[in-house]
Amino acid sequence: MKFTLSWLKDHLDTNASLIELEAKLSAIGLEVEGIDDPAEKLGAFKVARIVDARRHPDADKLQIVMVEIEQGAPPVEVVCGAPNARTGLVGVFAPLGTYIPGSDITLVKKPVRGVVSNGMMCSAAELELSDESAGIIELPEDMAARVGEAYIDAAGLNDPVIDVSLTPNRPDCTGVRGIARDLAAAGLGTLKPEPTLGAVEGDFDCPVDVKLEFSADTADACPAFAARYVRGVKNGPSPEWMQQRLRAVGLRPINALVDVTNYISQDRGRPLHVYDADKLNGAIVARLGKAGEKFLGLDGKEYAVDDTMCVIADANGPLGFGGIMGGEDSGSTEATVNVLIESAYFDPGRTAATGRKTGLVTDARYRFERGVDPASVLPGLDLATDMILKLAGGKPSKHRMAGTPPVDQRVIAFDYARVAKLSGIDVSDAEITRILEALGCTVAQGGKGKPAQVTVPTWRPDIHGAADLVEEVVRIAGLDRVPSTPLPRPEGIAKPVLTERQKRARRARRALAARGLTEAITWSFLPEDDAKLFGGGDAALHLANPISVEMSVMRPGLLPGLISALGRNQDRGVHDVALFELGQAYRGDAEGDQYLSASGVRSGTAKAAGGGRNWDGAAKAVDVFDAKSDVFALLASLNVDPTKAQVTRDAPDWYHPGRSGTLRLGPKTVLAHFGELHPATLKALDVDGPVAAFEVFIDALPAQKAKGRTKPRLEMNDLQAVRRDFAFVLDKDVAAGDVVRAAVGADKALIQDVSVFDVFEGGALEKEGKKSIGIEVVLQPTSETLTDKDIEAVSQKITAAVKKATGGEIRS
Repeated sequence: MKFTLSWLKDHLDTNASLIELEAKLSAIGLEVEGIDDPAEKLGAFKVARIVDARRHPDADKLQIVMVEIEQGAPPVEVVCGAPNARTGLVGVFAPLGTYIPGSDITLVKKPVRGVVSNGMMCSAAELELSDESAGIIELPEDMAARVGEAYIDAAGLNDPVIDVSLTPNRPDCTGVRGIARDLAAAGLGTLKPEPTLGAVEGDFDCPVDVKLEFSADTADACPAFAARYVRGVKNGPSPEWMQQRLRAVGLRPINALVDVTNYISQDRGRPLHVYDADKLNGAIVARLGKAGEKFLGLDGKEYAVDDTMCVIADANGPLGFGGIMGGEDSGSTEATVNVLIESAYFDPGRTAATGRKTGLVTDARYRFERGVDPASVLPGLDLATDMILKLAGGKPSKHRMAGTPPVDQRVIAFDYARVAKLSGIDVSDAEITRILEALGCTVAQGGKGKPAQVTVPTWRPDIHGAADLVEEVVRIAGLDRVPSTPLPRPEGIAKPVLTERQKRARRARRALAARGLTEAITWSFLPEDDAKLFGGGDAALHLANPISVEMSVMRPGLLPGLISALGRNQDRGVHDVALFELGQAYRGDAEGDQYLSASGVRSGTAKAAGGGRNWDGAAKAVDVFDAKSDVFALLASLNVDPTKAQVTRDAPDWYHPGRSGTLRLGPKTVLAHFGELHPATLKALDVDGPVAAFEVFIDALPAQKAKGRTKPRLEMNDLQAVRRDFAFVLDKDVAAGDVVRAAVGADKALIQDVSVFDVFEGGALEKEGKKSIGIEVVLQPTSETLTDKDIEAVSQKITAAVKKATGGEIRS
């Protein structure tokens, strides 16, 4: 929301400086994003007059001009290349040392073709006032009396523009008067009374009928539509002061009729529209659109209409979108003689939805989707009529109203003691009353022991209860009045504040990052087709008002977003990618269907970092074992022993059926899925494979056992570990995990780790249906060095345990 300082002072009687206004606006919740003060960049430029002009002796296109820059002072010599420079011209002069914003230079004293120039006569482009650079600025001749004055003062440009960032709940501040009201309530001036309007109610009926055509369940789309006919207007340019203000806030002046509506929209937060009445066919109707209808907007683009959009139409069809944009065919021009002024109330939700569908972002939409004051329908119409009569003449009709503005007079019982109770600020009853009344509320005291009855103004749709009134009082009184009170600090060690779930989430992030995966944060919303690939896409998880079609369904898991991110990396030539994410996903809309998952993907040769031998060699593409390794490492970091879980071959359909698995604790508890992704899944997401992925369900992990208050003592061992290799011949269908599990269980006191380093089939085995699996066993002595006899005893235990569990024999 932009406005100029002089515009603000039309409504606020104040002597506050620009710095004071900026500080107070931000303090009361109207954050100032920036201030454009012309004095900062144009303050040095002066009104000057050329008293003599002659050709430069050494340049055909240059002139030497004598410039009067102070009344009665001798003129200065300036070299000028402008073709319109001539004796008697009144223009804008920049003295030496001045920074020229349009040219990005600072003037210094130096000769130009042998003649020293003591300044510069400027064009509009050099002052960044317009794109005109063909010649220097020509001011009216009567400006000669103001030679020596600052140009911005003489031209009325010394009017800072203030840019305020509004929160969506403050539609009242989309007009300058609303901002002035807040500042007055905060003690930075006095709110001026509303100006008195002239006679705006005519003596003849409006010749254009106004209708509302909605069903009972859609009547809120446009509950009130008012109009007034003005005949015999003389349209043309609006006054210079109005054009100047509109330009200052970023609006392009068009003509007096349109400029009036734009001015009132900025001034009062009340959008209006004007139609060339002679271009209308029959009654003007507010209704829902019909499929197939189109109209040409004021921006020159054609827009399609559907049955969810509120349109304004006549007998020929839609004239524009209600509350957003009018149409070119019924717009006013300088040839307009008879005009119909529209002032209506449009539903905020429907206006916002239509704006998003069409991509239209207009000043009218900005206000209507936040909630325009419903009580301003007729006052806004009268104000527009008054300004049009003053600027363009004409004779007004009686107003015509269809429907009733949805004015809601909310009365809130308000106990003043709640201010101190909720905010900690000590505000007197008198000050509370003053603040509320200054904001437009009507306060009726309830008597001793009874709450006051506060009637909320119609322009504040965001105030619904006593807590909202407390917020208003605190906002205006000042948050700096909240006493600074340190929190009590209990003695001893503070109790932990994180839940076990939060602790696990932190540990999971650290563990996955330590394995070389980079954390990603992806959208919680997906295209419907992507969600269906991963078992989602249910109607219950469709968003009612999605950001876009590509984000219409809540994600059933984290893998779709990670795979898409991996694909974007591949598109940029990065193929060795390892990503993980920890976040929420959604199986449905029932209680408990939201779950916490830690998921990751690897592609190319992005294997986990680490040493040691591995049976599959090096520099190979990622596969199921990389995903399994990530899962086991993650579970181990969360104090869950993965060796106690069972690996089954029933991973979901998006995994490769022969290269994936599910980790379970019993038949019902699924801890994780892992494996290579199905080629069809990768093709659907346009990602090159192979890709190894995993999903660990944090909420499904068994709860940790309660620990004592003291940590267990640190167990350190200075004895060297012993490594022994074993090769077993087994049936082909025996899982390597079964061999590892059996070996680990042979002697839990001595065996520290077991890993597979080799898998061999055929060749020297000469046994069909058999394979050889090589495992490395790490033995860690605890009290004394192991003897050969000790190692042999453990080796026999391992051999016996593996044979019992898998039928495997030591390979000879």
